[in-house]
Amino acid sequence: MSASLAASGRTSLFNPHHRALITKKFLPNGRSAGMPRRSFVSKGIAISVFCSLLSATPAQGMERLPFKPEGYNFWTWRGHKIHYVVQGNGTPIVLIHGFGASAFHWRYNIPELAKKYKVYALDLLGFGWSDKAVIEYDAIVWRDQVSDFMKEIVREPAILVGNSLGGFTALFTAAELEQQVLGLVLLNSAGQFGSPSAQNTNTEEQSIINKFIINPVKEVLQRIILSFVFWQSKQPARIESVLKTVYINTSNVDDYLVESITKPAGDPNAGEVYYRLMARFMTNQTKYTLDSLLSKLSCPLLLLWGDLDPWVGPGKAARIKEFYPNTSIVNLKAGHCPHDEVPELVNGALIDWLSSLQLNPAPLHTL
Repeated sequence: MSASLAASGRTSLFNPHHRALITKKFLPNGRSAGMPRRSFVSKGIAISVFCSLLSATPAQGMERLPFKPEGYNFWTWRGHKIHYVVQGNGTPIVLIHGFGASAFHWRYNIPELAKKYKVYALDLLGFGWSDKAVIEYDAIVWRDQVSDFMKEIVREPAILVGNSLGGFTALFTAAELEQQVLGLVLLNSAGQFGSPSAQNTNTEEQSIINKFIINPVKEVLQRIILSFVFWQSKQPARIESVLKTVYINTSNVDDYLVESITKPAGDPNAGEVYYRLMARFMTNQTKYTLDSLLSKLSCPLLLLWGDLDPWVGPGKAARIKEFYPNTSIVNLKAGHCPHDEVPELVNGALIDWLSSLQLNPAPLHTL
């Protein structure tokens, strides 16, 4: 989840009984030809896949990660306690949650993926069961955290999977660790494309006024407003209400999900972390743009996109593919968190895509 919590003629069929993705490739004459699942990636260029969902309550009967109030495993990074979950064996997959969430947001994905892969899910610093460090948060902090997690805990090349803010973190990490990332999966990723017309027009006089007059006043007002917003936003009823605006099928907005968000919010430092994130990090996302990171990417990319997301629409997914052709797209009738709203279909699409890749990673001698 991100941005507060966390949110035409393309046709395809999904067979929920066989988990087969049957896509249609539109020919110049308007006719269509079926394409097998293995056509996800051909000669290094990925083919877009468009998928419709037919299941109303996909989580019914699915295995779910047990909720542990005390958390699972902990790793010390730069003096801070970092929480993570690990299950299974095989090629590693690292799951990265969005804003306000935690490793528990992958509750329906971890058990299923762990049947074929070694699955890690970690809590970013400042979120979940990880420490609420009172630091200056920047995208580099989480990129470094994930990079070091791969070096110290995973210790071999992996697939990175991220939702929203976690998607942007996964992209940032993959762009910098070319040899360590086998593939990248983004679910309704945060981040924005740069504006070529954007220019810094601040004069020295304007900078002085901002530093000594405008910014101090703005910070006081922000603290007052954001303190109230945080107090309100951590109330269970409010969390449930916000979740229901970004989940199209709200059947999975349950006590488990709400508690996984409210419990970390009770940390004494949670309010200060929230203020620093909202007042500083979230208002300065133009420093690292999607186009600048995609230009450094070299691995296959899969976009699992909830098209009904009220915050991040399918247009962004289409633009990412246009910029980075080695991209497969699975469009889902879901909101901002498709991995939790329609987990069975996300798991199936992800496993199909992974099966199409020739994953035979060598150990990381550089780690």
